[in-house]
Amino acid sequence: MAVVYAKKIDGKLEELGRTEVILNSLHPAWIEKVTIAFQFEIVQPLVFHVYDVDTKYHNIPVKTLKLKDQDFLGEATCVLSEIVTKQSRSLTLNLHNKNGKTGLMNFGALTIHAEETVASRSAVEMTFRCSHLDNKDVFSKSDPFLKVYRIVESGDYVPICKTEVVNNNLNPTWKPLCMSLHQFGSKDNPLIIECFDFNSSGNHVLIGKIQKSVADLEKLHKERSGANLTIASSHDGHEKVLKGQLFVDQFCQKEQYSFLDYISSGFELNFMVAVDFTSSNGNPRNPESLHYIDPSGRLNSYQRAIMEVGEVIQFYDSDKRFPAWGFGGRTFDGTISHCFNLNGSASSYEVEGVEGIMAAYSSALHNVALAGPTLFGQVINTAAQITSESLSYTSNKYFVLLIITDGVLTDLQETKDALVRASDLPLSILIVGVGGADFRQMEVLDADSGQRLESSTGRVATHDIVQFVPMREVHSGQISVVQALLEELPGQFLTYMRSRDIKPRSSHVAQTSA
Repeated sequence: MAVVYAKKIDGKLEELGRTEVILNSLHPAWIEKVTIAFQFEIVQPLVFHVYDVDTKYHNIPVKTLKLKDQDFLGEATCVLSEIVTKQSRSLTLNLHNKNGKTGLMNFGALTIHAEETVASRSAVEMTFRCSHLDNKDVFSKSDPFLKVYRIVESGDYVPICKTEVVNNNLNPTWKPLCMSLHQFGSKDNPLIIECFDFNSSGNHVLIGKIQKSVADLEKLHKERSGANLTIASSHDGHEKVLKGQLFVDQFCQKEQYSFLDYISSGFELNFMVAVDFTSSNGNPRNPESLHYIDPSGRLNSYQRAIMEVGEVIQFYDSDKRFPAWGFGGRTFDGTISHCFNLNGSASSYEVEGVEGIMAAYSSALHNVALAGPTLFGQVINTAAQITSESLSYTSNKYFVLLIITDGVLTDLQETKDALVRASDLPLSILIVGVGGADFRQMEVLDADSGQRLESSTGRVATHDIVQFVPMREVHSGQISVVQALLEELPGQFLTYMRSRDIKPRSSHVAQTSA
């Protein structure tokens, strides 16, 4: 019998599940599956123990077996990401005894196979258009958007998706909406589509609504016909049929692949890091400095951010060679540079592994004088250049740039311009603010409010590629703020791949298990 554990931050083991017992076998292949919630943003160490179950316990349910009464045959450890990044989604580990040694003994090997439990990958993509909508605004036309709900058994509406807002238009066409089978249930499930006039106060005004299933919407598309919106009459509550109509200009069924479908078919995340060497960090020899290296081994905020992002992303990068830069420092030749190689090399910006970044960072603190001002533009442009060069020979790499800074930007507009140019690329940028500065300006770069970034020439960012978070002390047991930032990465990766219609390498898309 095998027992699976999650290893917690404090080193304690939490049992996740047990296999069945296979009798009289030195080559067991277990059927019982153990379900684990995959969390991209943290490292999930797993421990496997294998036991020989004594004959007298063979008819007892496995969950009630006392492990101390069984013979221990060996243990193996790995990280969940190590299994899911393998193209076969299988990992074979040598078993050893509890102190990690095998000595001369052969304890055998354990193979672990992981598959994602996705009910279905089916999705539909539809382009909606409305005509002759009622005008709800006094000085201009309505700013309509659609919201789609599923009706559940209790009769309640559960919102599943919405379109963007089209300003000042009574005959809007929206960007395509994609809904997974998981969201709409079945093609015959009734959906409610509501059309609202957007108000920045949050009090959106209902223009009209309609009830249709996905099958009905497909029929509207085939017949190229519109369906009238209705609204409840204010005096008697009866449904009033409006002149405004809803059309389905495009309708297609597609496979919607998951993050792990891409990863296990050979797609990679490539990690890059840039560190702030401006003088506002304080003299690195002073214990008050944000760059102070504590002889006791306690990590400063820069080191923590590098470790927390690097230790998660490294599993998704096959060569584990990471570009690492500094900015705002006076380098070896006496000039102030806003993008210098952290390792001090004139030609190579890559270092080996997360340890390589940590070592290059410590040595740079001895060789680079802190200066200023705080400019991100060059670092973002360099990362964007590496990303676009990789596109010329492969589409299976996605880049993640971590910028760690203590200060307020001097080149806000140039940074916006660089970000808008980079927003077409397979690139996400994570900015971590350390120290006590006022980081409100950074919130502008992270377009979570719904306002897309605009460049000085008026071009709008294709995607929101920036996430910003100020670093705070984390209470034990909580996920760190930096790792919480990583939660959004799989979604940004999928948005890019789907918008380019890039599919996983087909032979590797695992069979789905219901």
